[in-house]
Amino acid sequence: MALQLGHCSSFLEPNSFKPEALTTKRFLSSWGFQKTSSVQHKRFEIRASASNVQPLNAASLQAGPTANVLDAELVETPDNEGSSPFLETEKDKSTLSIVVVGASGDLARKKIFPALFALFYEDHLPQAGRQSNRLFYLAIPPDVFVDATRCAKHRASSENGWTRVIVEKPFGRDTESSRELTRTLKQYLTEDQIFRIDHQLGEELVENLLVLRFSNLVFEPLWSRNYIRSVQLIFSEDFGVEGRGRYFENYGIIRDIMQNHLLQILSLFAMDTPVSLDAEDIRNEKVKVLRSIKPVELKDVVVGQYKRHCEGNVCYPAYTDDPTVSNDSLTPTFAAATMFINNSRWDGVPIMLIAGKALQSKRAEIRVQFRHVPGNLYNRNSGTDLDKATNELVLRIQPEEAVYLKVNNKVPGLGMRLDRSDLNLLYKSRYPREFPDAYERLLLDAMKGERRSFIRSDELEAAWAVFTPLLKELEEKKVVPELYSYGSSGPVGVHYLAAEHNVRLGDFGYED
Repeated sequence: MALQLGHCSSFLEPNSFKPEALTTKRFLSSWGFQKTSSVQHKRFEIRASASNVQPLNAASLQAGPTANVLDAELVETPDNEGSSPFLETEKDKSTLSIVVVGASGDLARKKIFPALFALFYEDHLPQAGRQSNRLFYLAIPPDVFVDATRCAKHRASSENGWTRVIVEKPFGRDTESSRELTRTLKQYLTEDQIFRIDHQLGEELVENLLVLRFSNLVFEPLWSRNYIRSVQLIFSEDFGVEGRGRYFENYGIIRDIMQNHLLQILSLFAMDTPVSLDAEDIRNEKVKVLRSIKPVELKDVVVGQYKRHCEGNVCYPAYTDDPTVSNDSLTPTFAAATMFINNSRWDGVPIMLIAGKALQSKRAEIRVQFRHVPGNLYNRNSGTDLDKATNELVLRIQPEEAVYLKVNNKVPGLGMRLDRSDLNLLYKSRYPREFPDAYERLLLDAMKGERRSFIRSDELEAAWAVFTPLLKELEEKKVVPELYSYGSSGPVGVHYLAAEHNVRLGDFGYED
């Protein structure tokens, strides 16, 4: 079996996958990407072919001078076959064709192709069946989504199998643009053909979230306003925009992280028990949560932007030092927002979403702080700080996946002194094998037609409704972000925001 990559113009003919002679290995130059397994008797081959008009750097399915795409075709390879540059597909064999639009970009090089190779190596790519199926991955800017989709629909859709399209974020800039994007995509695709990908939904801990909640009796009864004092969802990165300034200047941290990654995780965290594990039942419950969230108000938000910071002879640049960013930019690289879910389970519980770049550490986690123990005996008898002694459940998504519960216990000895300890499930200790990358899981789900880890159009609209009023107010009032040093814990204002809503930010995701 081989993965064959051909150029755009050949793929525009619905039944033709014949590559031109001109090939390039530019985007694969760092890969040793031919691998033979004597046990499995399979070979995975990448062959890159470019249009004879331009080098391999365009991202479109349209014919013409800018057309250039890589398509990946799964074809049968006899055990004794030599290393032929390209392999012909027998007409009587069914295939899965994976088309990566934007194949010379960073996302394809760093994530998509390694994920496909890993799926092949683990023998997870589909092989059997009589249909000719096609999966398109649009790893391109959103302003060419519709052009690529239209071309795929009219020139490259499968005639006797399924055709699916994976769409990368951002899915618009606000409610109106997202709605328009969905409307135009649905001129060429049905909702079931559109797979809006959010790679955080493919992370191991996020996948485990529903298992933790709904298969352990100890957690579900506590999962409500009766026992939970506050919830924090933290997404911090220890690097800046690093060459992505032009993209980031157009979107900012709220659109880039909060509106999609963090809201998607929150909807899984806060949803009620679904009728079943069917994709539509799970997504129905997620939509209920998103529709119950009050639109975020400016008074409940802190925005920041990282500034230049020097340590000895080493200096880290400010956001505005990026050559593609204006010197007077007001784009936030940090945001903290407090929101509330208006339903019987979560009414009155403050939920803080915190996201930022160029912070002290790289971390993605959920922190659940429980209420005080009523009439706590040890607060009176041993002087224990009741605020610090509350139980806290932490689900660390990355790095070093872990689930741990902070509990109080007696320090061994003759006196009565309490200490705070962790009941810890560290994944690398309990499960030493390597975990699949999120893109592996999501690509495999798309091939299988499993939609529960992809975003439905009504989910998307409900998520934008939470942040669109805030985004418009920030831009209309030209709110100046609070500056914070590169490598710090973020703007000071976030601590005042937390104190206002009685959220303890003592750990802030860094001390553990």
